[in-house]
Amino acid sequence: MTDSPTQNAAGKAATPTFAELFTPKLVTVMREGYGLSALRDDAVAGLTVAIVAIPLCMAIAIASGLPPDRGLFTAIIGGFLISAFGGSRFQIGGPAGAFIVLVASVVERHGYEGLVLATAIAGALMLAVGFLRLGTYIKYIPYPVTVGFTSGIAVIIFASQIKEILGLDLPSEPAALVPKIEAIAGAISTADWRTMAISLLALVIIIGLRRVRPNWPGFLIAVGTCSVVAVFLTPDVATIGSRFGGIPDRLPAPSVPHLDFEKIRSVFPDAVAIAILGSIESLLSALVADGMTGRRHRSNCELVAQGGANIAAVIFGGMPVTGTIARTATNVRAGARGPVSGLLHAVYVLAFVMVAAPLASYVPLAALGAVLAIVSWNMAEREEFVSLIRSSPGDALVLLATFLLTVFEDLTLGISVGVTLGAFLFLHRMAEATEIEGGAPLVAKDEADGPAATRIPYAGSTAQDPDIVIYKINGAFFFGATANVISTLERIGKMPRAFVLDFDSVPLVDATAAKSLEAFARRLQALGSTLYIAGARVAVRRALLRAGLREPHVHFVESVQQARTASAMATT
Repeated sequence: MTDSPTQNAAGKAATPTFAELFTPKLVTVMREGYGLSALRDDAVAGLTVAIVAIPLCMAIAIASGLPPDRGLFTAIIGGFLISAFGGSRFQIGGPAGAFIVLVASVVERHGYEGLVLATAIAGALMLAVGFLRLGTYIKYIPYPVTVGFTSGIAVIIFASQIKEILGLDLPSEPAALVPKIEAIAGAISTADWRTMAISLLALVIIIGLRRVRPNWPGFLIAVGTCSVVAVFLTPDVATIGSRFGGIPDRLPAPSVPHLDFEKIRSVFPDAVAIAILGSIESLLSALVADGMTGRRHRSNCELVAQGGANIAAVIFGGMPVTGTIARTATNVRAGARGPVSGLLHAVYVLAFVMVAAPLASYVPLAALGAVLAIVSWNMAEREEFVSLIRSSPGDALVLLATFLLTVFEDLTLGISVGVTLGAFLFLHRMAEATEIEGGAPLVAKDEADGPAATRIPYAGSTAQDPDIVIYKINGAFFFGATANVISTLERIGKMPRAFVLDFDSVPLVDATAAKSLEAFARRLQALGSTLYIAGARVAVRRALLRAGLREPHVHFVESVQQARTASAMATT
């Protein structure tokens, strides 16, 4: 169920006002009626997310060349503001793995003060983009570009953790990938078996729990277990305490960055990169939440919240903040009812800092290195990478150009070249696809909340059902959408019994998307999951049938409810 737009007397959607477009989803949820039951659900969901976030925040900060407390401060300040003022009901804000490469580069060249200034400028840029209602255009970034730079970042993150995982004696580690690998190879003889044992133990715990107890907080359990082992069995292993002196038990006093024209000029390119990456990551995360719940976020309101959160996060000693896909998906699966879960997640992390900060000193860096190794593996977009390589020469060119430039040159250059190539490729395809004329727009405009009488309170039962996933597609279904769906499944965990694609709002399907969806259906069948396509129009169904989407790979039904019924009957 999507949030309803305001309607005029003729029954048509009225143009939303400025206030309606930028009303936070927290206000929307409260208007619908927020009771004790919803608060209880949000409290449990927020705690679940906080347990996942605490080790990740510290690990991401350390990998970015910062003390671990910077990541925690970011989750507390930035995460709270994103949930309080954002345009998504379920977004969880915090430091993200996608920022590691960029932040580490800025810190290396300009120091932490330079990062603070760059992030504050990036926040101001995001505020401007949001208030000017330009956020919708960020969704036009081609999916091969997203997969390319995400996979490239994953490679760099993994390479950055080899030193910690092996316990190498490497005082100065180059930032560039090739010199980094050369330096690691030269220091391989200094590897410490105790550090490697800690890393291996963490990896075994995380991977093992994902197989046998996927709902348990594997990262936290692994870090906690390795901390105990390090204290009693391997006390010489590097820890947060030995390298950083622990973490403080309170938030730092706010500090405004010094504004100097020359410094602003030197960090401005980095600020633009932070703003672009943060906008992409946050809106992708909001789209994942939309797909899991059937709700709809407001892009520009979300970007305004992200911009303000970035400025506030660095004022309070943090780092760049954005919406985080894995934590947002965890929030939905844990039964969140609205943004209150995100607010409470930030409060829980603050409580950890105030009460349990001394315990963080015992956390071995090898365990956090193992956590980031798993994060980089999940970020790698392996299946999407291969799918796009096979999809078409144009997609492969965009993907490889973005990936290789991100890995061997610069993230900003990779995104810029990828977007340029993708734009030319899109123009070429649109020139040939004359049948797209008259269809629905590829990206819908932001809509305001409808009157109180038309708003239906959110029921989280669908999103919490581990046996069925419903993903609603709005607008034209082109080649990148299928990869988005696959990526969503990979990030939200266990494969469901039934996967429902709601095609009710899809006016057309192109051949590339149809063939990609056909391959996806075969993969689902091989994994024991059933694909249902609900509400497809006659022309859309005909295009899918031509691509080979037939029984038993896919089942066409008239509605999502019919898909639920059919899925339930199939298990009886």
